[in-house]
Amino acid sequence: MKFLFASRVSNMPAFSVRSEDSRQRHESWISLAEELPAEELFPLSQLGEAAGTVFSAGPRVLQYGEVAGSLALRQWLHARWKQDQRLSVDPANILLTSGSQQTIDLLVRIYVNSGETVLVESPAPPGCLQVLHLQGARVIHVACDEQGIIPESLDEMIRLHRPKLLFVSPNFGNPTGRVWSLERRQAVLALCMQHELLIAEDDAYGDLHFGSEPVSSFRQRYPTLFKLDRDQGGNHVLYIGSFSKTIVPALRIGWAAGDEHLIQVMSAAKQTADWQSSTMNQTILLRLLQSQRFDWSSHITMLNREYDIRLKLMLELLKRPNWRGTEVEVPIGGMFLWAQLPDQLDGEALLSRALEKGVSFLPGARCYASGEGSSSIRLNFTHPGRDELLLGMNLISEVIAEMRQDGK
Repeated sequence: MKFLFASRVSNMPAFSVRSEDSRQRHESWISLAEELPAEELFPLSQLGEAAGTVFSAGPRVLQYGEVAGSLALRQWLHARWKQDQRLSVDPANILLTSGSQQTIDLLVRIYVNSGETVLVESPAPPGCLQVLHLQGARVIHVACDEQGIIPESLDEMIRLHRPKLLFVSPNFGNPTGRVWSLERRQAVLALCMQHELLIAEDDAYGDLHFGSEPVSSFRQRYPTLFKLDRDQGGNHVLYIGSFSKTIVPALRIGWAAGDEHLIQVMSAAKQTADWQSSTMNQTILLRLLQSQRFDWSSHITMLNREYDIRLKLMLELLKRPNWRGTEVEVPIGGMFLWAQLPDQLDGEALLSRALEKGVSFLPGARCYASGEGSSSIRLNFTHPGRDELLLGMNLISEVIAEMRQDGK
């Protein structure tokens, strides 16, 4: 039969971030494209013990649970945020979701009508762009620099387009890994409060901070927009996050925290989507977090130490001759390195030839709604091991050299 899809399907991007080519499925494939943490750093044995303890307690964990998710896990988030961010959130105003991507999807479905404008950073996360395009939103990029969104550009875009939503990632955001300055955070929040514009703040990478400074100290120097807003008695920010980048992705546990009414409507939408996120997964995660064999702070410190090493390795490899002329924004956290290719090489063309050698990355144009960024690429440094990172970067550099010789 011929399938007659809903009209909004025509707005879906043709690309998939996770499946560039069937060859990626081979064990020998090296991917610097995906938004993946390092598998060898997963707390596998502790998760196994937690799961065994949960299952031995009886079948109740396999039953339906409440839409908002485990109250005990929401209370854990409340306590963690209070300790690290000096942020107090009533667990009743936290909704547990099946990852931050579902959180974004739920928000856009209940808040953005087809044709309404949503502002995003320049560049923006490809997954977010996919959700917005499917909903039929009009996506406008706001100019940014190394300190974050430029307030003058935001003010102009708000007055010109009257947007419904602003989507941002001030801490190590995808794809650039930038950290907004405190002054930018305050200025952006002030503009959104002035214009009654809702901010969706994705903080999925916020704990992945490199260097000797404790994460809690960093978070207090660079408070989330959510905290700054709440300190002023506002309700202009929905706070989004996930355990996928810090524990394991397969548990599919994320969250939304914000105004009571907004959380209630998102909860109603979640019931129509999947009723509730997995009670079993939430219980296993909570057991892990409460286990004497697992310490959250030590685990985050270990991740950040190893990811910092991999980032430094990637930066050293970029100094090799074939990469000459490449410009990068060096992050101090997160999972990605954003690079401008030399000689205005095209990212899509580079990827096409890199695939033939068994390596991939994300072309920068996929982080824009309007075809910009053709000479940019995003490189993930957290998933590949050090040997894979070395080989993958060398393979890409070989393609760059070949394209230079071909004059492409």
